Amino acid sequence: MKKVFTFVGLVSITAFSNAQIVINEVYTGGGLLGAAITNDFIELRNIGSSTASLNGATLQYASGSGPFTQYSILPNITLAPGQTYLIQQGSDGLGGLINLLNPNLIVSVLLNLDGSPAVGVGIGLGLTSGKVALASNATQVTGPTASNVLDFVGYGLVNQYEGSGSAPSPTILNSITRTVGDTNNNNVDFTATLPTPQSTNGTLAVNDISNLSKKGFIKNSLVKNDEIIFDTEVKDIKIYTPAGQLVKTASVKDGVSLNVAELQKGNYIVTGWVNNQPVSQKILKD
Repeated sequence: MKKVFTFVGLVSITAFSNAQIVINEVYTGGGLLGAAITNDFIELRNIGSSTASLNGATLQYASGSGPFTQYSILPNITLAPGQTYLIQQGSDGLGGLINLLNPNLIVSVLLNLDGSPAVGVGIGLGLTSGKVALASNATQVTGPTASNVLDFVGYGLVNQYEGSGSAPSPTILNSITRTVGDTNNNNVDFTATLPTPQSTNGTLAVNDISNLSKKGFIKNSLVKNDEIIFDTEVKDIKIYTPAGQLVKTASVKDGVSLNVAELQKGNYIVTGWVNNQPVSQKILKD
């Protein structure tokens, strides 16, 4: 939403009229079996050209079709242009390849918007559908155009979203990430991609899966002859569809290929362990 500027007691539009802190990335598969990361997370980012602050802001959460019921309070946040703020949420506790490293905030207490006692630690975000709002206060958000809404993301099959459509559904391997800026259209502003959580220091908060792919543990990312050829020994190989369905498991020695004749043509994500480090790479079976 374009009205996100800075809050120091009151809204100061003149001082930070070009600054904007938005919801930049949402990952919802944390801790599920086969997931990329052990915890859900929400990443905020200043996409403006000036330093921006949030004072008294909250993150509010809702199911795909229900009202906003819970929230967490954000501390005073000041972000320079391009700076990010990583918020660790809940975990299913069953899986995940990589732990979040150095999150700026770990949500430890959830508050209920109806005033009833707080229950739970962190928030287990809806995997494929849900709503997240960055709000200026703890007043219940009623929709994307509510006066206290700073930014709003509805993803998957939801009844509320910014603009003409919702953001795509995340998966256990993909987050939804802001593409460039903020057009106030969730279906335009977000795309599903491999998660890249970042702390305010600008360094990756996990061993970025996309960077690990550059190690080239798979020689042929375009698979033409039903065989994936590996450069090195890879343990605990798992092959997933883009929707997160596990379709094959294996382990290989140095230089050994893996036959995938049973897989249909299309895109897949291959994960595994090389030298005790998690790796992942996209492939296309032709």
